[in-house]
Amino acid sequence: MAEVSIANVRKVYGSTEVIHDLSIKVDDGEFVVLVGPSGCGKSTLLRMVAGLESITAGNISIGGKTVNNLPPSERDIAMVFQNYALYPHKTVEANMAFSLKMRKLDRTLIKEKVDVAAEVLGLTPYLKRYPRALSGGQRQRVAMGRAIVRDPQVFLFDEPLSNLDAKLRVQMRAEIRELHQRLKSTTVYVTHDQIEAMTMADKIVVMQDGYIEQIGTPLELYDRPSNVFVAGFIGSPAMNLIPGVAKKSGSNFSAEIYGGKLPLPKIKNLADGQEVLIGVRPEQLIPGKTGIAATVSVVEPTGSETHLIVRSGDQDLISVIRDRSSFSVGETINLSAEKSFLHVFDAKTSERLNDD
Repeated sequence: MAEVSIANVRKVYGSTEVIHDLSIKVDDGEFVVLVGPSGCGKSTLLRMVAGLESITAGNISIGGKTVNNLPPSERDIAMVFQNYALYPHKTVEANMAFSLKMRKLDRTLIKEKVDVAAEVLGLTPYLKRYPRALSGGQRQRVAMGRAIVRDPQVFLFDEPLSNLDAKLRVQMRAEIRELHQRLKSTTVYVTHDQIEAMTMADKIVVMQDGYIEQIGTPLELYDRPSNVFVAGFIGSPAMNLIPGVAKKSGSNFSAEIYGGKLPLPKIKNLADGQEVLIGVRPEQLIPGKTGIAATVSVVEPTGSETHLIVRSGDQDLISVIRDRSSFSVGETINLSAEKSFLHVFDAKTSERLNDD
């Protein structure tokens, strides 16, 4: 395996720049997820690493070797696509062996590699079947097996679970992560699903409009989002982002929000009267005696917890209650949060103000 270095890479289509001077380092054996909304440039960046798209400027290296001008076949990578791309007229075994046969490897070696990959992926009983006789999850495993047999330096995944139902996506997430831990493979994985990113990645790269918003571990992004976009994108249900005004009382600050107040953590560069956005996770915004007045709009019991959608001012907020509690639609409650749980952002720049 090998590290992947993306240095100051740009991509321009005509007069439109879609990738803006991006730099990312993927360490040997690391599982890195590129995540962001549709159109943010994550798949374009992956395709440039694969050699399926040319780069306008910058440098991409794999294992210390610059690959800017190398065709995909010479980059020693394997890519798994969203749509499986299996040959319908070939068996599972033949699909997995195809690239090795094209390289004219010995038949015994090909069979050995296919058998090992099939065993790892639980495909041994299906080697003589055709793709039409497989479930969606089994077809995706065949596509992964076709990549594994090549023993590449780097695995690239382009939204491989998008076509699967919710239950199967959960299963395949675990299988891909387990596979990575077993093979210790360098992996770059693209998805728009932040739950996939949080549960699978060693490191997440959050992208928007061709820019990198933040790079970090899943918990770093969850606990210390660098700006409003990352705060609202990472986490499910999404973080509540509430406009307010910072007010100073002695040496302490609080945020005035919809007629209520929330005490703020200590922040060096906070000014009295500054407009801010207060970010608070739904599980940390809980009913209390003081705080923000809100009216219950929707009650969603899930068994282990209760989700409340409430109206405060002109904004809907979400509160997740872990205890068994009863609330009624139309009921007025107060919501509060420990100040250590609050994320404070500048309302004008959207950048994080907390002292970390």
